[in-house]
Amino acid sequence: MSFSDTRPEAAMLQQALTALSQGQVVAYPTETVWGLGCDPDHDRALEQVLVLKSRPADKGLILVADSVERCAPWLEGLDPALKARFAAPTEVPTTWLVPDNGRAHPLVRGRFDSVALRLSAHPVVVALVQAMGRPLVSTSANRAGESPCRSLAEIRTVFGEQLVAFDGATGNHDRPSRIRDLVTGATLRD
Repeated sequence: MSFSDTRPEAAMLQQALTALSQGQVVAYPTETVWGLGCDPDHDRALEQVLVLKSRPADKGLILVADSVERCAPWLEGLDPALKARFAAPTEVPTTWLVPDNGRAHPLVRGRFDSVALRLSAHPVVVALVQAMGRPLVSTSANRAGESPCRSLAEIRTVFGEQLVAFDGATGNHDRPSRIRDLVTGATLRD
């Protein structure tokens, strides 16, 4: 099954939206690995993601969106050439480190002066983002130092039943997204 065959059911999408609005964390497949997501402006939800992952707060988190337009608040004030670089298609899923214009929550930004943004075409991610009306935190579903989850069964083994989790396939990329600096073009993780 390719990820293009993965379409979230309306009932599952509503359950996830309810959880997200209550500051809970959801798990879902992406084009690379399984992700943990939450509302990027909800303090308790961001703290919960960090606890679930055993991740230090200073490392920051990635935001994922379905379109450049959805990222507009984080791109405001950015040079048009850099916006064009962000919007350009990439051969592999790419997370861009974008200079923070003050919009990013401190737990999303971490110790950095940038915010990590990625565009996704995965139907589950797209459905969640469109339903929320804004980007979603998207960090690999794993505890710090461990391999990312690759299935719903692994999600349940690692995180138990406390998460609302979508079933579905990931894309054909076997690693988390590439990370590049938007200003310099440098690749930080390939």
